[in-house]
Amino acid sequence: MLGMVLAAGAGRRLRPYTDTLPKALVPVDGDTTILDIALRNLAAVDLREVVVVVGYAAQAVHERKADLERRHGVRLTLVHNDKAEEWNNAYSLWCAREHFAQGALLVNGDTVHPVSVEETLLGAPATTDVLLAVDDVKTLAEEEMKVTLSPEGDLREITKLMDPAAAYGEYIGATLIRPGAAERLADALRATFERDPQLYYEDGYAEMVARGERIAVAPIGKVEWVEVDNHDDLAKAREIACRY
Repeated sequence: MLGMVLAAGAGRRLRPYTDTLPKALVPVDGDTTILDIALRNLAAVDLREVVVVVGYAAQAVHERKADLERRHGVRLTLVHNDKAEEWNNAYSLWCAREHFAQGALLVNGDTVHPVSVEETLLGAPATTDVLLAVDDVKTLAEEEMKVTLSPEGDLREITKLMDPAAAYGEYIGATLIRPGAAERLADALRATFERDPQLYYEDGYAEMVARGERIAVAPIGKVEWVEVDNHDDLAKAREIACRY
């Protein structure tokens, strides 16, 4: 199994930091970046072969690749998303389809969370081929990627376009993808971005559910984490990252 980080996004709401850097390379604790925390977490659960999907300002990741490998004891493979500034991340994840065929623990390159999230996913029972980390404690609002569950406890819906009061929780941007899911996930992602290139990879999960697939969720409990979309999020990330 590989580690995988989606780090192709431009992060326009974080300018001027992202004038020359992808969002994943924005510092959150001294010179420690969001990508550093992701790689540190993956290495801590012994996932030392890591695929990073790059796109916007990809050269900055290439330039730091050797240092990141030394710092975290990992080996990085960089996969280039050629449409990172035009399309959304359903296509970005699809670009890494040959790699997640080996199985992958995927994390978003704009999420700051502790290693307990990776430990929760890897320690969960293997009941389905796709397992999503979900915060079922946080009070939700409009922006979050919200989920509802079936009566059996599997994923029923995943979308931002949901009444927060109807949601079970928030998908936090971390997924365990077992090898058996790879071909079906790749096909669902392709159908998703061909329908609308601005859709999210989570819409690919919704496509899988619509096709009758089972996707499980793993509640992460009370965890300090944040998705870094804007400067307020970055301030929160800087408050919590130093405590990991």
